[in-house]
Amino acid sequence: MPKFFVNEPIEECTVLSGETAAHIAKSLRMKPGEEVVLCDGKGYDYACVIESVSKSQVELKLAFKTPSESEPAVRVEIFQGLPKGDKMAEVVRKCTELGVSAFHPVVMQRSVMKLDQKSAEKKVARLKKIAAEAAGQARRGIVPEVYAVEPYEKALEKNTCEKTILFYENGGRPLKEILEVYSAQQVESLALIIGPEGGFESAEVDFAKAHGAEVATLGKRILRTETAPVAASANVFYELDK
Repeated sequence: MPKFFVNEPIEECTVLSGETAAHIAKSLRMKPGEEVVLCDGKGYDYACVIESVSKSQVELKLAFKTPSESEPAVRVEIFQGLPKGDKMAEVVRKCTELGVSAFHPVVMQRSVMKLDQKSAEKKVARLKKIAAEAAGQARRGIVPEVYAVEPYEKALEKNTCEKTILFYENGGRPLKEILEVYSAQQVESLALIIGPEGGFESAEVDFAKAHGAEVATLGKRILRTETAPVAASANVFYELDK
């Protein structure tokens, strides 16, 4: 059953228009009597039956409302060193599917990509769209937040997660060892810090440690910047999403 996040109030009878309606009508070619799920992005799913379909709008009738069951027990936020090209889009797409709740694109000393304000805003807008699409595909109960591009130190100072882990290419504690402790403590929110292509400057590692971060390793092999957050998130949810 297709799932869509909507901004419109979901009522007994709901009319969709715009991109969502076009996707239902033109891409999926759905017809009256078929079912879809609408989500308010606040943790509730609304099962609806299509009443009518036109080129510009879709009319739906609410069947029932239920809490989303797909959200993980732990909130994970990723602080990603801004990578070059389209790698950030891949990070957002894959980590949204896994269950990540927020993304912070941060500019680090070794970040190759440099964005002016207009380019940064355009990039974030696209990442938000990708997050929404991936959340729908994965049947999430929320759309992960994508924050504005910020300097590393400024973003980290705003971090409100209960625990923070920085993944350092030069080594650290084994991730499994750290997560076993967090599992026993029933940690509910966790920030993951990933470096850009060139890795971390030592001062950036020290800054994170001064703000309470633990330094971890993902193993003996060096992962690409777009691979590391996927591997880290998968391990976190395996250990803590119980």
